[in-house]
Amino acid sequence: MMLLELIRSDLYRYAGRTDWFSFIRHYCFNPGFRFSFWLRLCATPHYWSKLAYPLYARQKRRSGILIHPSTSIGHGLYIGHGGPVIVNRSAIIGNNVNLSPYCVIGANHGTAAIIGDRVYIGPNCCIVEHVRIGEGATIGAGSVVTKDIPANATAAGNYAKVLNYHQPGRYIRNIWP
Repeated sequence: MMLLELIRSDLYRYAGRTDWFSFIRHYCFNPGFRFSFWLRLCATPHYWSKLAYPLYARQKRRSGILIHPSTSIGHGLYIGHGGPVIVNRSAIIGNNVNLSPYCVIGANHGTAAIIGDRVYIGPNCCIVEHVRIGEGATIGAGSVVTKDIPANATAAGNYAKVLNYHQPGRYIRNIWP
């Protein structure tokens, strides 16, 4: 079942394992995982998505994480420190992506960013308009990304520039296969 696999992949990113004890622990004490759990339930086209929506909306208000259920998100979403995070519904987020607090992925006109697999987005980052962030990239804290970032690059600054290609994806832990 796809829904259980998505929830297990998110749990694995937080805990490094997928047992019931880890689920209970992270659901109770980690607002990022709790939000992603309800987001995954609302995003499925099953009958319980309508039942889960009020709890999803409550988690959205409490955590400050604004990700619409129709946003395309791959396996292993990790929301560091529980938000606040804002993601445009037209964004495409790959597998094993870290979103740090105060991260904004948006667009003024048209579609938002396409983020590859194993991408780390640091705190206070703004990713604006239709840019592509390549696989394994690291976006430094406080960056404003307005142009494409190649794969395996570390970019930072206002406006973000590629700094180097050393140790790509070093902040991504517990990668879901």
